Amino acid sequence: MGEVFANYDVFGAFFMTIRLAVLSAIGSLLLGTVLAVFRMSPVGLVRGIGAAYVNVVRNTPLTLITVFTMLGAHSNLGIRVADPASPTSVVDTAFRWGVIALTVYHAAFVCEALRSGVNTVPVGQAEAARSIGLTFAQNLRHVILPQAFRGAIVPLGNTLIALTKNTTVVAVIGVAEIAYLTAEVMENDPGLIVWLFLVVALGFVVLTLPVGLATTHFGRKLAVAR
Repeated sequence: MGEVFANYDVFGAFFMTIRLAVLSAIGSLLLGTVLAVFRMSPVGLVRGIGAAYVNVVRNTPLTLITVFTMLGAHSNLGIRVADPASPTSVVDTAFRWGVIALTVYHAAFVCEALRSGVNTVPVGQAEAARSIGLTFAQNLRHVILPQAFRGAIVPLGNTLIALTKNTTVVAVIGVAEIAYLTAEVMENDPGLIVWLFLVVALGFVVLTLPVGLATTHFGRKLAVAR
């Protein structure tokens, strides 16, 4: 196993995985919250947009979305997310499109997780908020969403775990994370592949197990009382 760490930048690859997971998690939470608001909107058209996004994206393979960002948005449409003159343009482009793909995909699951959290909020509280004159936006901000986030801690944690594991998909567009390193080892040094698989498996357990334990703990502690 020592030869794996000596010959390959395992820690650097895992650091890239962590960067992808953290940035995509932030983006997914923001976009997913907006989508959840769309899905709860009193305006039918806005609700329809939110529902269409969730249904289409959730049923589209992440690999397809990831490949489209590079081949479709970048190559064909000419959308640039990094300075072409930069010496790190290729690396930056692949990384940023990887973050965008992961964000777009997992925002649909964050949206549904928040909707499940909304279901934990007693209906009477929303009705009481409307009865005292709160607008839809005020009702969401002060009554529904704060409790929805508390009720959605466990499904949000599960989404974060899935996102962390799904970072391996962006290797298809050349992001040098741990799956990309695994493919490199398989090609150049197949004798080390078993050891690398063990390292990768252990690494993902280290990354995801604390998230699962934390979300279970806080999900019980902060659960909305009915």
